[in-house]
Amino acid sequence: MKVLFIFNGLPHYYIGVLNKLSAEKNVEISLVVPSQEGKNIGKGVYQSEEGIRFSFYKLDEYKTWYRREFFKGYKKLIKKLRPDIVVTTWPYSLAFVLLPQIFLITKLYKIKFIQKEIPFGVPKAENAYNFYTTTTMYSESMTTLKISPSVFSRLKIFFLTLIRKIIYNYADAHVNYTKDAFDIFGSYGVKAEKIFIIYNSPDTEKLLKIKTELEKEGKNHLNYNRIIHIGRLVKWKRVDILIKVISRLKSDYPEIELLVVGDGPEKENLVKLSNELNIHDKINFVGGVYDEKQLGLHLLSSSIYVLAGMGGLSINEAMSFGKPVICSFCDGTEKELVRSGFNGYIFEDGNENDLYVKIKNLLDDKEAIIKMGENSLHIIKNEININTVINGYLKAFNYILKSPK
Repeated sequence: MKVLFIFNGLPHYYIGVLNKLSAEKNVEISLVVPSQEGKNIGKGVYQSEEGIRFSFYKLDEYKTWYRREFFKGYKKLIKKLRPDIVVTTWPYSLAFVLLPQIFLITKLYKIKFIQKEIPFGVPKAENAYNFYTTTTMYSESMTTLKISPSVFSRLKIFFLTLIRKIIYNYADAHVNYTKDAFDIFGSYGVKAEKIFIIYNSPDTEKLLKIKTELEKEGKNHLNYNRIIHIGRLVKWKRVDILIKVISRLKSDYPEIELLVVGDGPEKENLVKLSNELNIHDKINFVGGVYDEKQLGLHLLSSSIYVLAGMGGLSINEAMSFGKPVICSFCDGTEKELVRSGFNGYIFEDGNENDLYVKIKNLLDDKEAIIKMGENSLHIIKNEININTVINGYLKAFNYILKSPK
């Protein structure tokens, strides 16, 4: 089968997933991404083309009549590749219904269409108006995305919900990170048998292999006082909250330190905050680390992984190296991975005091750090890993190719 993915970019961690899919028998993978920095990808997301073992195409984005992006040259590429399946995300999926030329070529070549979604930002259909007018969502810069109630807003949300219903039901299948998808997409009329939970994962096989190698080399010296954060330094990662908590913990744990792995537009503000709190000697900004072995060294030497704001795959990475995880509301990945009291803690979103208590609980109990870390590793090895993702995709592919046209 030939499968074409259409993404807003190529984050380095997804290369492993597509490589592994392309290695499956009778599966041929191709990918389309924007030729320039995509309009729909987070600022500063690290992208790579290293180690790609699948067909890779870059096309220019353009603004459609409905004011969202799609790709120039897509029809020509489709005629060349003749894929059996196209997998894409919002807003690119809009083109398959709202652009007649894309709709027609999809039908002409009998291409099946899979909607890939991170459902944490999608409300149930019946709750859409209240969700958008009462729930405060944030952009990466922590600007509010809440819509003010009005007649215009009601119409706008009505048509958005209608479009979602059309797109979601047009799709031959859905692949999603979390089990919430059944309730969310079910509310738009999508049948349960069309929804596949693939979870989300980096190349855990590679990470586990690196962990074993580093341990054999004796490079697994654990510092119980070291806490680690991994992620882009943007506002919605809430590293500022974590730094404030480290400042409070300093009096009880004089040797405490925070390793901040990542880079981004907020670095200067975070450095300034650590200076203002007089804990600059406790905060180590190491920059972005994309070499898995170097990342593994940082994780193995740290006792607790903390994600104070939005994120996802860094949780999987930390758990692959046997770390307990403390996090809050993320992208839904945490719902399947982090089990409070078992392999970490969930703290109340944005609550500095709660985060302080959760970290202190672990710092006071070294045995819990080890045991929860072991539990994290067990979840990765036995429940959610790259093979879970691959198997989820394959089930979705096989389902739609067997279903009637």
